[in-house]
Amino acid sequence: MSLRLSTVILPYRRWHEGARSAWVRAEQLGFHTAYTYDHLTWRSFRDGPWFGAVPTLTAAAAVTDRLRLGTLVTSPNFRHPVPFAKELISLDDISGGRITLGIGAGGTGFDATALGQEPWTPRERADRFAEFVSLLDRLLTEDTVTYEGRFYSAHEARNVPGCAQRPRLPFAVAATGPRGVKLAARYGQAWVTTGDPKLYETGTPEQSVEALRGQIGRLAEACEAAGRDVTGLDKVLLTGFTPDRARPLSSLDAFVDFAGRHRELGFTEIVIHWPVPDSVFATDEKVFEQIAMEALAQLA
Repeated sequence: MSLRLSTVILPYRRWHEGARSAWVRAEQLGFHTAYTYDHLTWRSFRDGPWFGAVPTLTAAAAVTDRLRLGTLVTSPNFRHPVPFAKELISLDDISGGRITLGIGAGGTGFDATALGQEPWTPRERADRFAEFVSLLDRLLTEDTVTYEGRFYSAHEARNVPGCAQRPRLPFAVAATGPRGVKLAARYGQAWVTTGDPKLYETGTPEQSVEALRGQIGRLAEACEAAGRDVTGLDKVLLTGFTPDRARPLSSLDAFVDFAGRHRELGFTEIVIHWPVPDSVFATDEKVFEQIAMEALAQLA
């Protein structure tokens, strides 16, 4: 089974002070996709610079030619499907059809309350996510949409000419719970996981592999129920959140071992974080580039 290698570039640097060069270098290194987080800020970066995902991806589209671009992930926490669909259509057009929308239910934290709302319960997040994904699917595939839902409405929302990619840009649905996995099976062109969060602090790499095996098994069941072949759905692992999170980027050999074990589970794409000094994503840049240039050849 072939494996793709992608990266995620956090939007914490000014465009002309390092951000631009990272996106250009990502294409030079041969990454399949370069994603960015779609947050208003994130964890340890909250008190420092942080830029918007859509403008960042628009700028990245202007300085690259082949690299796919995307969010990893967007959530309903501060997005509304109607204006967001227009931004995505524009972004897909500017990039020449190179956009993937990573999309998830979101969680607690700054994004969840930045607009002044009370934090949503897990059930409400799941309910909103289901409505968000289904409405966004319609907005990106239909010229005009009118809809009245529990959380979102659209009145003659026009989205001509639609996405450059047809019938719309691909969704990479991040989900591990049963309702989210069903959404991935119904609407997704890819499924995204970071592993089992319960294993982050005290789990073992072996436990993580088994947890991921179980997640893929549940995805297969959801696909079967939806009348889809799970092999037609890309399976994306965003690294950095499993028990062995530091080891894969410690050396080329360590990454090849990690990637090989996860390819055997059925993953088709592995995403590694672009090095961020003095953070949880601090990585030796030379090792990072060696992995980007040599790992897939070794796995082949």
